[in-house]
Amino acid sequence: MTISRRALNWGLATSLAAPSIWGAGRAAGETIKIGMVLPVTGPAADNGKYSLAGAKIALDRVNTAGGVLGKQIELVTEDDQTTNPGAVLAFSKLAAQPDIVAFLGSIRSTQNHAMAGDILKAGKPVCFGGTDPKLTKLGNPWLIRFRPNDTYSGRVIATYGVETLAKKNWAIVHSTDAFGTSGFNALSTSLEKIGAKVAIDQGYPNQSQDFTPVVLAIKSSGADVIGSYFTFDNDLAIFARQLRQLGVTLPWVGSPSIIAVSALKLAGSALYGSYGVADFTIDANPESKAFAESYTAASKLRPDNYSSWTYDAIGVLCDAMKRAGTTEPNKLRAAILATRGYKGAEGEYNFDEFGDGLHGYNIVRNEKGSIVFDKHIEFTD
Repeated sequence: MTISRRALNWGLATSLAAPSIWGAGRAAGETIKIGMVLPVTGPAADNGKYSLAGAKIALDRVNTAGGVLGKQIELVTEDDQTTNPGAVLAFSKLAAQPDIVAFLGSIRSTQNHAMAGDILKAGKPVCFGGTDPKLTKLGNPWLIRFRPNDTYSGRVIATYGVETLAKKNWAIVHSTDAFGTSGFNALSTSLEKIGAKVAIDQGYPNQSQDFTPVVLAIKSSGADVIGSYFTFDNDLAIFARQLRQLGVTLPWVGSPSIIAVSALKLAGSALYGSYGVADFTIDANPESKAFAESYTAASKLRPDNYSSWTYDAIGVLCDAMKRAGTTEPNKLRAAILATRGYKGAEGEYNFDEFGDGLHGYNIVRNEKGSIVFDKHIEFTD
């Protein structure tokens, strides 16, 4: 069962002033609380609305089915302001509330790195969507990832570009933050292993307003394909428009931001014909289709990975609580990592000892604004 359309539309349109509490609204101690760090203000505010919408649909699904351990679930949110200091402050406010049993962190790797020290001190599971492979290798047992990491995105982009598109001379465009740098490293390493090369590497600072020098460098590089890791959708849209304005028509295979709802809206036809790796796509499996139906019915929007990972995180967390029979942190963490074969909107979750639950990506193509599923590429090593 989904949240009502009126309720979710209200939630998407209304300010999510921190702190906000979503759920049963019962007296203290009668509910199980999950904290959520999300952007309410700043350049990623729209993404925060999508993330909250996915989490709320999962919350309603769990509570309608009777809740967990005899209690309803509540979601307590804090605004990260789309900045690292904002994320640290938001998490510290949530962590100071002893009745919160687990958390949803950020989809942005750089913010999860910023929060990591406080997450370790808090000593409770933090489900996050950042894709920097280093995050689950920090020796911090409380970081648990709900998207495939960039080791897999780099391998999938490289494999598809070389084996399917037959392109071996790459231009790589990436942000210079933790996400973009790890993505570049993963993609360049994967290309080298399969006999392709990087013709040009163009890093850029987030919130750039002009990509003309980057585009001109690509145009003169001799590259026959573009691979990209953009952190913010507005940067990607500016680059896409300038790429087309300057006559560059190379095939383009991007990280998941290339098919984000806001990126598609901002870039429009400049992204037609591009490819992307997608941890979530509607036609990948029955669970993704069911989630898309619920999300679209409630919000009249197409879901993307901003909403799908939070939906899955709430689902896995609640399933783990049931199996553990408790919200005690160590037992809850153990139950999450013991998850096998959980079918979510993003795929089947099988956690490894590091806290990574997904190990592959879907390839999709932008067909005049419609995102069309091509294939799923999964790795077992």
